[in-house]
Amino acid sequence: MSGGPRLRGEREEVIAVARRMTADRLVVGTSGNVSVRCGDLVAVTPSGVDYDALRVEDVPLVELSSGEVVEGALKPTSELPMHLTAYRDHGVGAVVHTHSLHATALSLLRDDVPAVHYQLADFGGTVRVAEYATFGTDRLAEAMSEALRGRKGCVLRNHGTVVVADDLAKAYGRAQQLEWLCELWLTASRVGTPRLLGEAELARCAEKFSSYGQNTR
Repeated sequence: MSGGPRLRGEREEVIAVARRMTADRLVVGTSGNVSVRCGDLVAVTPSGVDYDALRVEDVPLVELSSGEVVEGALKPTSELPMHLTAYRDHGVGAVVHTHSLHATALSLLRDDVPAVHYQLADFGGTVRVAEYATFGTDRLAEAMSEALRGRKGCVLRNHGTVVVADDLAKAYGRAQQLEWLCELWLTASRVGTPRLLGEAELARCAEKFSSYGQNTR
């Protein structure tokens, strides 16, 4: 007797966040991708498909260790190596990869997202720009993983962003914040030299973030 698709809730959330990325202009068309981990399985957006047309059954489930598809009608995103590497190397629960305009523009100019705002403390400090590598390759996954060391997000040079968190809602919120931080730097730098926060202040803000909001555990 069939109980329906496995991880239905997680796959529905992947579809919802993918559609929201398009609506919020963090991606264009079928670019960018989203995944969430549940134990040894990862639900991830498929390759080159209109997100508005996705059904739960379309969303691939892949094994974390091997990347093998165990359920789902469509082929996983070409960026599956990045997603699996983020889970294996950094122990996160969700990954959001965008092609957001301002972050990508900043990647053409800088090697990091400078401390223009205390919100960077939520990422663990100044966000690094990973060196360019061809999309979908193991080399790109390695560059991303290096840039993510001690951080919750990075920018991929000439490409976009990767943001991680314990859950998909928080990862998506960070993706929005990272794009805003990049836009802030670009806006200020057009008219002058932005004044930056110091490491000590970012550390103080990181401590405050640890008990921020309703969940103080």
